[in-house]
Amino acid sequence: MSPQRDKYFEKFISEYEFIRSAEGRGSRDSKYYLALPYQDLSGRNTSQWKIRSRTFRYIEEHILAPLADLQSKPLRILDLGAGNGWMSYRLALMGHLPIAVDLLTNDSDGLGAAGHFNRTLPEPFPCVQSEMDHLPFPSSSFDLTVFNASFHYSENYEQTLGEALRCTRSGGAVLIADTPWYADDSNGRKMVEEKHTTFAAKYGFPSDSIKSLEYVTPERLQKLQAKLSIKWDIYDPFYGVSWALRPLRAKLFNRRTPSQFRIYAAWVA
Repeated sequence: MSPQRDKYFEKFISEYEFIRSAEGRGSRDSKYYLALPYQDLSGRNTSQWKIRSRTFRYIEEHILAPLADLQSKPLRILDLGAGNGWMSYRLALMGHLPIAVDLLTNDSDGLGAAGHFNRTLPEPFPCVQSEMDHLPFPSSSFDLTVFNASFHYSENYEQTLGEALRCTRSGGAVLIADTPWYADDSNGRKMVEEKHTTFAAKYGFPSDSIKSLEYVTPERLQKLQAKLSIKWDIYDPFYGVSWALRPLRAKLFNRRTPSQFRIYAAWVA
């Protein structure tokens, strides 16, 4: 990235790394990384990794496998918001050709941690530090682009999705996975307010140095569809009975309606 963009994201990266460390992300043991997303050997973020693993299994079975069958060769896959590189590792084990992209490069929760995976692979997957709005790849470079629990960090959904579409070939797809969805904007705004208040009380700052949009709604998705001339395919993985009952529990206890997770696929014409 340019020095100007490095400077722009400096505070966000610093605060984000502080919070992630406080949450117990990462390990010195390679076994921790190699077990992801199916096991969280630290036991600190087990519920989140259960969501990630079910999302990944769904993508593998319902999107990756059919796309790979059509192409009859390894898929070139862009992993946006790759974090420590766990998804790229899983994709590489399947024989695909992923590139991991993230802002973070530290050795515990950023791209620096990908060494734990790459040391076990015949061919290491590349890791690239980049922001999502200005990707350093030629147009039509990838068969599949995946926003890996990362789309909601965007400050401009149209710009971010448009850049992903640019990098994806005709016949390929862009996926948005594990981004919070709300039926109406008011619950999304409440979630953001709650998060900033909680962070300010717990960490001493609200973590709002960049104006991430934080969630999607039907209206936001429809606007993107119209602006970018795409059509969404929407997939609904099952995250378990407890997850499915969250809206009912929220209603019983008069709480804000919780987010839902879906997978959104835009196929490139």
